[in-house]
Amino acid sequence: MRGGQGMLISTGDTPAHSVTITVIDYDGSRIDERTCRPEDLRALIARPTVTWIDVDGVHDAGIIEAVGDVAGIHPLTLEDIANTRQRPKIEDYGNYLYVAVRMLSPDGAGAFQSKQMSLVLGTGYVISFQERPGDVFSRIREHLRTGAGRIRNEGADYLFYSLLDAIVDGYFTVIEEFGERIEAVEEEVVADPDHETLQAIYALKRSLIALRRSVWPLRDVVAELERGDSSLIRTSTLVYLRDVYDHAIQVAETVETYRDTASGTLDVYLSSQSSRMNEIMKVLTIIATIFIPLTFIAGVYGMNFAYMPELGYSWGYPVTLALMAVVAGIMLFYFKRKGWF
Repeated sequence: MRGGQGMLISTGDTPAHSVTITVIDYDGSRIDERTCRPEDLRALIARPTVTWIDVDGVHDAGIIEAVGDVAGIHPLTLEDIANTRQRPKIEDYGNYLYVAVRMLSPDGAGAFQSKQMSLVLGTGYVISFQERPGDVFSRIREHLRTGAGRIRNEGADYLFYSLLDAIVDGYFTVIEEFGERIEAVEEEVVADPDHETLQAIYALKRSLIALRRSVWPLRDVVAELERGDSSLIRTSTLVYLRDVYDHAIQVAETVETYRDTASGTLDVYLSSQSSRMNEIMKVLTIIATIFIPLTFIAGVYGMNFAYMPELGYSWGYPVTLALMAVVAGIMLFYFKRKGWF
């Protein structure tokens, strides 16, 4: 976003590290990897090679604007890049494509980390703006350095596809973590559910909602790319984008399945707690029912009158206790026959 004086302002947290710009310039026969300043990018973009400009950090508005000025990026796009709470989207400005997506990675505690990744595809170049350090592009860098695969012999649109595909593949790693969490919660619900189990279920549902907010817009973004309306994406690359779209659909369907599973797990938990409460109430009800006639007998013989039947018998007290025991036994036998316990 922009301040009152038209200055670009980042909406994310300000990390301790400074913004760095790494450039990988390559073709089928050579590769040049270096750290650059914004003013050095103009000559690199003008080369007939493919140029990948990786901007690590978006909290320095001056650097973002300088990169945007070199590449001819519209000020509205720069605002979207600086706004790290951006919803996944795609915009076609004719001379470049802008895509904002969420890059996900497991956090090691059963949840996931999410940060914004902005990709700009132009003629012969791709610019990636990362919200924070750490990405899923290590395999792409390794292929570029070693010449493995076909990426060195393709254009910027293929590099753009490769970056997007790596981001989508990262979603599968997060989904696997969710699968393990769901299995653990389901086992706990069946074995010995408690209040902490309920908290774990609600935490799982909240995480799945957050994941869904990233997945479903991503599906729409890839679907628009796959239609091939932009002249910056060649027909030969559309085949690979269709594969990314299939992966995005698979991720979205898995997230919906996990949401349904989490809701079902919550229902099972509530049912188990209700069943446990019913068992407790049944035991208490049986005990109370048994003691109702015993209390009646004790109450009758506890009345303080001078003339009452059996008061003069020496065996009156033991007979009364025996009568109470017989009544209790008959009731227990009856409840057992009925299958109430």
